[in-house]
Amino acid sequence: MNIQHWQKARQSRDARFDGLFYIAVKSTGIYCRPICPAPTAHEKNVTYYQFAHNAAQAGFRPCIRCRPDSAPGSAAWQGTKTTALRAKQLIDQNDEHDCEKLAARLGISSRYLRRLFSQYFGVSITQYRLFNQCHFAKKLIQETSLPLTQIAFASGFKSIRRFNDAFLQQLNIAPSKLRSSDKPSSSSLKLTLPFRPPYNWQALHGFLAKRLIKPIEWLDDKSYGRTFTYASCKGSFNARFVERKNYFVVEIDIDNTLYLQQVINNIRRVLDLDADINLIESHLANNINNAFTLTHGLRIPGIWSSFEAGIRAVLGQQVSVTAAHNLVTKLVNELGEQQGEQQGEQQGERVYFPSADRVAKSEFTFFKMPQARKNALHNLAEFCALNPDCNDLEQWLSLKGIGPWTVNYAKLRGQSLPDILLDGDLGVKKAQAAATPFESENCAPFRSYLTFQLWQQL
Repeated sequence: MNIQHWQKARQSRDARFDGLFYIAVKSTGIYCRPICPAPTAHEKNVTYYQFAHNAAQAGFRPCIRCRPDSAPGSAAWQGTKTTALRAKQLIDQNDEHDCEKLAARLGISSRYLRRLFSQYFGVSITQYRLFNQCHFAKKLIQETSLPLTQIAFASGFKSIRRFNDAFLQQLNIAPSKLRSSDKPSSSSLKLTLPFRPPYNWQALHGFLAKRLIKPIEWLDDKSYGRTFTYASCKGSFNARFVERKNYFVVEIDIDNTLYLQQVINNIRRVLDLDADINLIESHLANNINNAFTLTHGLRIPGIWSSFEAGIRAVLGQQVSVTAAHNLVTKLVNELGEQQGEQQGEQQGERVYFPSADRVAKSEFTFFKMPQARKNALHNLAEFCALNPDCNDLEQWLSLKGIGPWTVNYAKLRGQSLPDILLDGDLGVKKAQAAATPFESENCAPFRSYLTFQLWQQL
């Protein structure tokens, strides 16, 4: 997009452009989202920024009415500056705090990473990380009742003094001024997670309904929820779809708020909230040669972790969706971890997907399946237990019983990678055979969405 595009989008207040750029008004010193309900400023008083941190760096403060911290994010595959975007995504996810480690993870030198970041985003890595932490803290202050002290640590700050100084420096407002004095402090967590329309909730609902694993997941007409584990924390979330407002209302129960930002980012991934679906559908429509009619607003239904996605894939090898669902349900019922189990409590109120270590130690006597399939489960679980931080799923191919379909399924739903075509899937093959021939390679880098579009044709 260029300035002319931004001007038209600002005047139309089209929600499809929300989060793709920001509007700074020189006469008020405030920056806003393109959907801000405030009266439209004169063009001569407006400056446009691609990123919120650039507006803040220029001295503008965030609008309290439209709240730029609540804008949808941008997917990591957007644009061509791949390495810089990947670094930005890792910082956004709060996955890496040390510049040297971040550079090593990306396979480049820290000096080159700093230069790339400054070149593409106009700010240093340290400044951007501080801004990102303050933006996240601002969202928690305005939407939750968490104490400010807890919010400071959940946002990645090591002290309250550092939190207050950084907040004032980055956002030009003190954190205490964003919260009304009559708002009680509690541990409740209820947030809005926005998306760019359209969002086909009915299609997502139908997909999840056929694969829902009780009791770790639940689903009703307008909401989806599940239990989760992340690092050393456990909890659950329930996301309610609010179509007219273009967001989900998400209630989170978590036993360690230090991991809150990572958990929220993973919820966004599971619900695929950062996709620019109009761009994706336009690209697919131009490359499928009218082979079939696209389902509008189709998202990638994520699975909480790569390990869980891999286990589901192994149990789904060469069987129907119903049979795979029954096998995963059986696994959870037999090996699922109950709330309070480690403390000797017998509540049984909440069940979590079994850990890699727990699955690796099981003999799977409750399964009536070939031993080779059991061995594949054991091999995958043992590998994930020994390598909990491994994100390169290609390494799974060295395990006996794990093939390309299993790895690609885990990439598709466990990592939500945008360019995975499950061409080895029977359903995808059937849909492609029934459609007018087209070159699927031309649909890159959005072939994951092509996969789900093909499944919709069945």
